[in-house]
Amino acid sequence: MSETAVPLDRLTKIYRKIKAEIDTMTQEYDTKLETLKAQQDEIKFAIKDQMKALGVSTVKTPFGTVSMRTSTRYSTQDWASFKEFILEHSVVDLLEKRIAQGNMRTFLEENPGVVPPGLNSVSEFQVVITKPT
Repeated sequence: MSETAVPLDRLTKIYRKIKAEIDTMTQEYDTKLETLKAQQDEIKFAIKDQMKALGVSTVKTPFGTVSMRTSTRYSTQDWASFKEFILEHSVVDLLEKRIAQGNMRTFLEENPGVVPPGLNSVSEFQVVITKPT
């Protein structure tokens, strides 16, 4: 070891001090981020409410175009029955590690009244804001 080398205990102390500062900064960032995301969600809900009251799905503003879309997600609570359904109807393409959303939507549209056991469907409005053109 050269005479100018910093002792390991000092390097370790400095490293731990930096790590503690990084952890503090990360916690502050995470807290601020959660606060901002909550504020953003409140604004999206207010936008959605106003757009629904106006009966519109798209609004162009000087700050961006606001679009409201419906998003539907599919899931099942009964994978055993769902697997049997997949095999019975030969629709293995409905599977990923989760239900293939587009494939499930198409199947339900093409097979009205045929619903897999345990299928859940949740539709929600989404607010999408794009940069002004």
